[in-house]
Amino acid sequence: MDSTSSLYPLHRSKTLHLVRHAQGVHNVIGDKDYKAYMSHEYFDAELTRLGWQQVENLRKHVHECGLANKIEVVITSPLLRTMQTAVGVFGGEGYTDKVDSMPLMLANVGNSGRSAISSLNCPPILAVELCREHLGVHPCDRRRSVSEYQCLFPAVDFSLIESDEDVLWKADERETKEELANRGKHFFNWLWTREEKEIAIVTHSGFLFHTLATFGNDCHPLVKKEINKHFANCELRSMVIVDKSMLGSDPSTTDYPGKIPPGPDIPSDVVDKKLANDDTVSGSN
Repeated sequence: MDSTSSLYPLHRSKTLHLVRHAQGVHNVIGDKDYKAYMSHEYFDAELTRLGWQQVENLRKHVHECGLANKIEVVITSPLLRTMQTAVGVFGGEGYTDKVDSMPLMLANVGNSGRSAISSLNCPPILAVELCREHLGVHPCDRRRSVSEYQCLFPAVDFSLIESDEDVLWKADERETKEELANRGKHFFNWLWTREEKEIAIVTHSGFLFHTLATFGNDCHPLVKKEINKHFANCELRSMVIVDKSMLGSDPSTTDYPGKIPPGPDIPSDVVDKKLANDDTVSGSN
């Protein structure tokens, strides 16, 4: 076998579909002038009209390639632009109040001009703080209260967020790159506590870049480069993560033990004779 190959049991792996949010209003000006990220005008930045078009394009892709039917849960950063992206890409079709279910997103959230989005026939969407963007200083990365989000995104699950207010973001203290990478590793380890095997994650460029930079050191340099490169707005990349440290404990759902019935091996002619005798006895009955 090629020494560059690795072999792992299937049940010790998960498929992660990593998505960076679509274009936000802060991206437009911030790409031209980094200092604009300091502006309070872009607090919890929403998607642009182009961002919503990017959402529509990705939604079409995940349905055409069959991915929409495989994903068991969508995990999203609890910021406006990531949740808009998550529900827009992976949510149900247009919401109607004639259906007995809560919408994933109300109409016109973030001045989007969008109609409400249904929660029918789509995977659950779960908001998780661990996959938030670089914390601190930049108002665009500060979240609203959970109670406000719950009104805007009624069918999104916020139960894992402990504090209603944003206690993680600091106006005068920026999370270091090392702290962000460690938070990312903690998030990936937490994924092993979940039973789902196909997981979509909607998050941010900085979170993805600094977290994925900790992976790939055991790969070919070109593979590591592929893992570590920056994400474009609304880009999706599917990757397999392997549990090398027995963090997960779920048994395989496809492995089969064999040797049924159990017992010592019997020569095939003896088995054939026994089966013939059993058939004779059953036939006489």
